[in-house]
Amino acid sequence: MDLIFAQKRAKELRDTLNYHIYKYYVENDNEIPDDEYDKLMRELEEIESIYPALKTPDSPTSRVGGSADGQFESVRHPVRMESLQDAFSYDEMRDFDRRVKSVCPNAKYVVEPKIDGLSVSLEYRDSVFTLGSTRGDGDVGENVTANLRTVRSIPLRIKEDLPLLEVRGETYMPRSVFADLVAKQDADGEKPFKNPRNAAAGSLRQKDPKVTSKRMLDIFVFNIQRIEGKTLTSHKESLDYIKSLGFKTVPFYTLCDTIEEALDEIKRIGEIRNTLSFDIDGAVVKVNDFSDREKLGSTAKFPKWASAFKYPPEEKETTLLDIEITVGRTGVLTPTAVFTPVLLAGSTVERATLHNEDYIKEKGLRIGDRVIVRKAGDIIPEILKVSYHNPDSSEFKMPSVCPACKNPVVREEGEAAVRCVNPECPAQTVRNLIHFCSRDAMDIEGMGEANVELFVKKGLIKGIYDIYTLKSSDITALDGFKEKSAQNIINAIENSKSKGLACFLYALGIRHIGQKGAKLICTKYKNIDDVMNAEADDFMSIDGFGEIMAQSITEFMSRPGTRDLIEKLSALGVDMTAEDSVTDTRFAGQTFVLTGTLEKYTRDEASAIIEKFGGKTSSSVSKKTSYVLAGEAAGSKLKKANDLGVKVISEDEFEEMCR
Repeated sequence: MDLIFAQKRAKELRDTLNYHIYKYYVENDNEIPDDEYDKLMRELEEIESIYPALKTPDSPTSRVGGSADGQFESVRHPVRMESLQDAFSYDEMRDFDRRVKSVCPNAKYVVEPKIDGLSVSLEYRDSVFTLGSTRGDGDVGENVTANLRTVRSIPLRIKEDLPLLEVRGETYMPRSVFADLVAKQDADGEKPFKNPRNAAAGSLRQKDPKVTSKRMLDIFVFNIQRIEGKTLTSHKESLDYIKSLGFKTVPFYTLCDTIEEALDEIKRIGEIRNTLSFDIDGAVVKVNDFSDREKLGSTAKFPKWASAFKYPPEEKETTLLDIEITVGRTGVLTPTAVFTPVLLAGSTVERATLHNEDYIKEKGLRIGDRVIVRKAGDIIPEILKVSYHNPDSSEFKMPSVCPACKNPVVREEGEAAVRCVNPECPAQTVRNLIHFCSRDAMDIEGMGEANVELFVKKGLIKGIYDIYTLKSSDITALDGFKEKSAQNIINAIENSKSKGLACFLYALGIRHIGQKGAKLICTKYKNIDDVMNAEADDFMSIDGFGEIMAQSITEFMSRPGTRDLIEKLSALGVDMTAEDSVTDTRFAGQTFVLTGTLEKYTRDEASAIIEKFGGKTSSSVSKKTSYVLAGEAAGSKLKKANDLGVKVISEDEFEEMCR
């Protein structure tokens, strides 16, 4: 492929992909199948890998990448991102109207829903998205550009040539995404987010943009902060205009001639709020005409031309009938409240998660109590508090054995979650199998989440051992599998046998033992027998291996079920040995910290090179750090390295050290 053709084709692909991103994420219209979209994306990625200079700032491939490493840089807002004064009654809104009309007698209002999320600024230079920042205190926010690029409904290039445009919007987490995230956090024994707003804020401030991308955030744009090359005179006109540029604006906004019309719209929004796919915490009333806004001005805290009406939360009293226990994918036992059904925020609810034992004690809950329930963020049912204790109410105690497999459960020191640690627990089977087959573990292509769930459902596999006894004929007996696809899976299973000890240890899903921990084990032990026979103190002698990790793997390896599984897999030819990956020891005893965006390597690739030469990597800079490998947009780690006098090297210098 020559450069001229590649340049032309790359532009065609960017335009096509950006068009479909807009149709899907802004207009909710999917015009092409996912596999066709993926094919186009892969083609563009391939061209950009051959000709890196062809990658433009608005390329769809840049939506997940880079780093928001360390603390986010500060951004001073040229136009203050003001907050709004709240009103809690119609009378307060009429008072607002009287203040406005005393200065601007003919003022009209635009009413729009108040999205409950995190306010951000999006800045475009020469029509290309260049800077994204949080509101912060209104004057100074944080640079979260890399994370905002992962929000698919944010255009990387707008549809009109403008030298400068800054818009304000609200990033939010859709209700369905929030519900799924909370369910996963409960299953994993993590402290769940309380509401979609907290979830959106926490997701947007992740250090790794790939994590933000997985959280599936969205945005509604509702204001122009600055603009050059275009003159606008009213708020409604500006909303119509930014919508034409490709932004996803607030979903509905209504121009009202009087405050009474505005109050009718507030009431209408309140009536439909529970049917929306996103969370709102009120309705905003804004003076429409920009010249009226200039006359009204602002106080030290709020604009005088806008007010936010807040809807009261809905709470109901009911009786706690029972507390049931479910076992999550990671073995966490999660208590769930069962109460007399009540109509709450538009739907009937009768269950609410209680998260863990400490939560129940903190609330003082007893079975039979009268309790106050509400929906957190109008989505997730929760018990707010005990209204009063019934005389015949009974205390709840977490079970001492797993309800799914009847094995003893444990609660580790410092954790709130109670867990079943039986590797053969049927409640954890699917999750463990998916992890075992994943790319970073045994890398069994064709054994993704959907197929693993199907094979378990159809009885083809019940545990890890069964994967290696699968036959092609077992798979072709299922609908949708032809001989070639079935044989590809069998070949991938066979190839996985040679992945080695580090991948195998990681694939077993041992608590606290990630990829790095598995690799550390292999620096000392070269076969599975030595690992099984090691004591906790032996593991702790490994540089970088902590006490919790040591106790976790020692306990895991001591279980009869683990030893039986390893013996069976070994008999089937699964390689459980580790080669000495250190080709020379030039980096022995040296610690590297990687920061910023590397152009020539991924972080995993650079880490692998360092480990190959006997060195190790760390996520934090200290006096013990030997080198900081700094890429583009290096953040606080670079500053700390300079402050501590740690040697900072470029990629070119790193390459020279590796020759």
